[in-house]
Amino acid sequence: MSAGDTRDAVGLTPDVGPAWLKPLVDNLSQVRGAFRSRLPADALAMMAAADAGARLTGRGRDAAVLVLFSGSQEPAPADGPPADADLLVTVRADTLRHHAGQAAFPGGATDADDAGPVATALREAREETGLDTTRLHPLATMDRLFIAPSGFHVVPVLAYSADPGPVSVVDEGETAVVSRVPLRAFVNPENRLMVYRDERSRRWAGPAFLLNEMLVWGFTGQVISAMLDVAGWAEPWDTHDVRGLDEAMALVGEGGVAR
Repeated sequence: MSAGDTRDAVGLTPDVGPAWLKPLVDNLSQVRGAFRSRLPADALAMMAAADAGARLTGRGRDAAVLVLFSGSQEPAPADGPPADADLLVTVRADTLRHHAGQAAFPGGATDADDAGPVATALREAREETGLDTTRLHPLATMDRLFIAPSGFHVVPVLAYSADPGPVSVVDEGETAVVSRVPLRAFVNPENRLMVYRDERSRRWAGPAFLLNEMLVWGFTGQVISAMLDVAGWAEPWDTHDVRGLDEAMALVGEGGVAR
């Protein structure tokens, strides 16, 4: 279990995960550092100032997201993730006021009745994807991460299911896509690039993944990239392929199926 949040540690079962997830579970405390390592000093300073301001004024809100890996219990021959390993990702509806059309882990703001971040992540995942959360095992929580644009303090909840069952869009007004994306698609160097929102933020470009039906960038792209790094799954990729958000979004769907 990470030191990020212990309020609902009773529901965490880190030893239930398969052997191929163990490198990530064992090194989960390093995700925050890997997440921050690709951000320039001025971006980190801006985030720290925004975080302090949110705490001081009380405008910051707690949130949690579900990082659900699925796949066989048995490891691949090379002791890495099996060929059927996947990661649950959604794409927010284009009509939403905030983060429209952006890929994300299922999750959202903490409700007053939630017992902690695990409860929040599971509730939001049920509401967004129809996921039967009784079929999964919450393994650990990552350190809390701050998202400056939205003011959320987010706890990613790592979970595993050998077979999570069917998932789909529950509310089209909230979610456009629900997909169990093959983990190999995130690992594949050909699907990786760096993305920035606009010219003013070019120096803050972050890791992104160009897949067949989505561009995974921003907070979610950074978390996935950090997990690949600390788990030892990442392969060398071209970090000099830097594109603006509009240019990268225009490429979505051109590459066929996720590789």
